Amino acid sequence: MKCPFCGAESRVVESRHAPDEEAIRRRRECTSCGRRFSTMERVEAPPLIVVKKDGRREQFNRDKLLGGILKACEKRPVPLEAIEKLVDDIERDLRSALDREVPSVEIGERVMNALRAIDGVAYVRFASVYREFKDLNEFREQLEQLLRAH
Repeated sequence: MKCPFCGAESRVVESRHAPDEEAIRRRRECTSCGRRFSTMERVEAPPLIVVKKDGRREQFNRDKLLGGILKACEKRPVPLEAIEKLVDDIERDLRSALDREVPSVEIGERVMNALRAIDGVAYVRFASVYREFKDLNEFREQLEQLLRAH
């Protein structure tokens, strides 16, 4: 790797895993000017494409998924760590599948299944937005299903 200060070659002085275990942090030293700098090495994942209900395609956005789940869990006793783990698990499962395109419906169903087990109120909040309930009867049916399951 080239030195960012003088452009000469550098050598690796130390390597270790980054805190998330998803990258390697390398301490480097320039062979010419002697200055030190750090680099992060990550696996380059192919893009994951989400196919929306109307057929549009967009790149998977982890922050968008996290935001929706955070909104559903707002003012609920759901720890942030549990929410982040849920998002991590869903993203990992989607990326490990052989398909590079995933229907948004599949993502929504995965979120709802996980939220149902974590917090019933957060589940109903997410489901009401995701399923676009048209009236109170649809909302009541969803609540009754949840109550029967518990």
